[in-house]
Amino acid sequence: MSRAAEPILLTPGPLTTSAAVKQAMLRDWGSRDPDFEALTRFVLAELLGIANAGSGHVAVPIQGSGTYAVEAMIGTLARRDGRMLVLTNGAYGQRMIAIARGVGLDVTDYAVPETQVHDPAELRRRLAADPSIRSVGVVHCETTSGILNPVESFADIVGEAGRDLYVDSMSAFGAIPVDARRLRFAGLAASANKCLQGVPGIAFVICPEDRLAEAKGRSPSLVLDLEAQHRQLLADGQWRFTPPTHIVAALAEAIRELAAEGGPAARLARYRKNSRILIEGMRGLGFDSLLADEVQSPIIASFAEPAADWFAFPAFYERLKTMGFAIYAGKMKVGGTFRVGSIGAVDPNTMTDFVACVERTVAAMKEGR
Repeated sequence: MSRAAEPILLTPGPLTTSAAVKQAMLRDWGSRDPDFEALTRFVLAELLGIANAGSGHVAVPIQGSGTYAVEAMIGTLARRDGRMLVLTNGAYGQRMIAIARGVGLDVTDYAVPETQVHDPAELRRRLAADPSIRSVGVVHCETTSGILNPVESFADIVGEAGRDLYVDSMSAFGAIPVDARRLRFAGLAASANKCLQGVPGIAFVICPEDRLAEAKGRSPSLVLDLEAQHRQLLADGQWRFTPPTHIVAALAEAIRELAAEGGPAARLARYRKNSRILIEGMRGLGFDSLLADEVQSPIIASFAEPAADWFAFPAFYERLKTMGFAIYAGKMKVGGTFRVGSIGAVDPNTMTDFVACVERTVAAMKEGR
């Protein structure tokens, strides 16, 4: 298959995976077979290890995309006797609000522009001023823009105020450090197909086991009940409903690859190199990145579309795709933007090749070829 037929995905997930991860999906697994039960136990134990979680935490898998895990987390764990404050600076924070309202929570938001992070002092003030707020939600890396939110400082403030923190760590977990012994959260959701470099179809929530036990019967959903899923896995090793067997096998292989690379710290170092080459190269070609360097994540970067007659994103996208690269359209509200990811089974050479392809594409578009 040509590279153009299977382009490199410079996106925040689904993303380009290794040949070994793809190969892992070629075996069929019986969902009630002891070997598959062992595979599930391996994956869940490794996820806890990646989060540096101790015996007081559990990892609970959910079939589906990352949004399923966020809804399962909020629907199962969030207390109903108070309000939820969601910190928003992009589309995924807004999605968390929609989920919270959908499961019956009273929700308020603290919104800042998509290019800014929240003021810790203002968060502290809002929590002190409103004792009805029982929980706080935040997106770790907001892939609307690529901004990296300072979750650690938020967690300290929320914990000191005696509230619960819920983290959407979808596009951060596996590279950006998450230390459950240091980061105080009531729930953290992530998925296989981001920095873990697996494939779509499975997500998970990491949470304190005692908080999960307290939530028995709380979920308004049958299929997204984390407590019931965990209880079933403890009882007989079975998922409550048909598991995505091939996806679990792919995730197991992806986790082995993460360990072989040197763990999240080594992966983060590679992503940072990728991101630096990408952003510096694109700036050198005249593309403005939307975020200040101090809040830019190494996961995905947003660029402004040139305000020139020669540029049209659909044509730009298709030309790059024929050269072997697929990128994302923008989601920001500031105007025409597009996004390029730095994660997946790609390295600095890949990013150098991409920048060179952008340079050739820009030249051709300007010349009308």
